[in-house]
Amino acid sequence: MMSVNTVLMWVAALIFVSVVSSKLSDRFAIPVLLLFLGIGMLAGSEGIGGVDFNNARIAESTGLVALVFIIFAGGFNTRWKDIKPIIKPGAALSTAGVLITALLTGLFVMRILRFSFFEAMLIGSIVSSTDAAAVFNILRSKRMSLKEPLRPLLEFESGSNDPMAIFLTACFISLLTVKNTNAALFIPIFVLNMGGGVLSGVFISKFIIYLIKRLRLGYEGLYPVVLISLVLLTYAVTVSLKGSGFLAVYILGLMLARAEFPNKKMMMRFHDGLAWLMQIIMFVMLGLLVCPSHIVPLIGSGLLVTVLLMVVARPISVLLCLWPFKISLRKKIMVAWVGLRGSVPIILATMPFVSGVNRADTIFNIVFFVVFASVLIQGASIPFVSRVLKMYEPAREKINYPIEFERTDSIDADLSDVIVPYASGAIGKKIGELNLPDDLLVMLISRGGKFIIPKGSTMLEGGDIILALANKHNLALLNDTLS
Repeated sequence: MMSVNTVLMWVAALIFVSVVSSKLSDRFAIPVLLLFLGIGMLAGSEGIGGVDFNNARIAESTGLVALVFIIFAGGFNTRWKDIKPIIKPGAALSTAGVLITALLTGLFVMRILRFSFFEAMLIGSIVSSTDAAAVFNILRSKRMSLKEPLRPLLEFESGSNDPMAIFLTACFISLLTVKNTNAALFIPIFVLNMGGGVLSGVFISKFIIYLIKRLRLGYEGLYPVVLISLVLLTYAVTVSLKGSGFLAVYILGLMLARAEFPNKKMMMRFHDGLAWLMQIIMFVMLGLLVCPSHIVPLIGSGLLVTVLLMVVARPISVLLCLWPFKISLRKKIMVAWVGLRGSVPIILATMPFVSGVNRADTIFNIVFFVVFASVLIQGASIPFVSRVLKMYEPAREKINYPIEFERTDSIDADLSDVIVPYASGAIGKKIGELNLPDDLLVMLISRGGKFIIPKGSTMLEGGDIILALANKHNLALLNDTLS
């Protein structure tokens, strides 16, 4: 047994190395999630660290808690105006798409790898969900984006499809471990689970928004702490009511993203950092859990499952789910190709260990390799495929302004940045000559990487980025003036 001091030293070192390694991801376009896994494997029993960690129960419990905050942060950082137009196709992908992917993958595994039907379906269910963090980390490292509405569609699908994969995994584990279990019984359980998750998420969210708006805490740092407790409470209450706790916390995140309340931006930054910490803990811990020597004999099988998942199961599910919607074929193909696997499948792969499923170690190692290969193969090919399909867009560089504004219900305005087009008729004009509304304030101008404090005599240049405090009507007038 390690001493407490030794454990703390290892935890601190692994987290620090993982955070610093994210710089390698940006510089060499290596998916950061693979770096986290690699760090865990290097520190593990077969790596240079020699840490012997083989407790699947701790890994599963820690992973489920981490998922609560990762899924919540995914909803909390989602802009409602972006996902509103794509909710229907996104919901189809996150429910029927996951089911179709699981069934097709399971049939391949049963036929090719000689697993029993329920074992194969369990593997298909475990690898059926996608990971937004894996996708957008790769896009950011490649300094690229995707044409609309692909980004919000992928973001919504990846954030909301985990509950379905978790439900299917739990169902097939029950069918494998509980005698005389009837598969038809899971239909009403599914309705209760998903319906309960939605209703619980909506109603608890309304109460939480009401509460947060009226809290008057003496210390600003306590607001993120309160939100941590409310996220955990939402999950626990929903699960106790037999609903999907993960779906409830995702809806809570979406509802909070829509609402206006004090200290919102500060809480968003805190939970974004917390979600990153949870991902580091999960991937490093799962890297510690895996034994590379056990994966080597399964590389051929894992690679075959990965290829079939990438080029058959995922594309078929996407094409079927998006068939009723007016989305071009090229965009559908792009959605199918960027369906990367991530943290959830590896965490779900620990559940067979805890439940006593036969061949649980083989299932875990196959899933681990599928996730690794999916991120590596598909991730590396996303820029090429996006250019072939004409879905590529250069990423807009994010500007960190030295000024912040917290929007609340008491003021009808927000800080927005507007680019001055190079063909704009406002180029060469002074700000005072633009006849802007009196209640529109030009706060800053970003030009060539530097900030300019504007005056009425400041002349505009092509490519300037104007940071303005305005309501929606005045912001539209500013855009029209600069066009």
